[in-house]
Amino acid sequence: MPGPDEKRQESEKHVLREATTDDVHLMLSWRNQETNRQVSKTSHEITADEHARWWSAVRADPSRRVLVYVRDDLPCGVVTFFDLRLDGPRTGAWGFYLDADGLAERGETLPAWLGVMREAVEYAFDGLHLDRLDGEVLAHNTVVRQMNRRFRFVEGSPRQEMSDGREITVIPISLDRADRRRR
Repeated sequence: MPGPDEKRQESEKHVLREATTDDVHLMLSWRNQETNRQVSKTSHEITADEHARWWSAVRADPSRRVLVYVRDDLPCGVVTFFDLRLDGPRTGAWGFYLDADGLAERGETLPAWLGVMREAVEYAFDGLHLDRLDGEVLAHNTVVRQMNRRFRFVEGSPRQEMSDGREITVIPISLDRADRRRR
């Protein structure tokens, strides 16, 4: 069983930190990886100009947070929180993507995936003090849907949407604070 120092070292190896301008190029390259585009509403390759407009908008929006997931001192993913409502019932939505190619090359995909989800849920409830965390998943992304259930997210009713010229089925997900750690 790890002692307090070992546990602290482990948690320092896997952290979320605020994204900076220095991260913009990495975020764009990860977002444009084929693996990530296949499971996202936005399936086209995002241009540098489009990404710069997004970055400018999120930096100025108090209802959004963009964080970089760092694993063993290597940036390897992005977590976005948006639609944050921090007065009254505290709610927000989230999404994430990883450096799928880099993690696969290092054989670290599953540990990073578990780590980013754990860190994001902790940040949502312990950092932002949300009462409910919402998100979406595409219906064909069965692996992520299974992982979401593992983290106790509940699926809502699927809906059809048009995105990038294709019809997709989007499933809303949510996790209430009270259900977060229930066994």
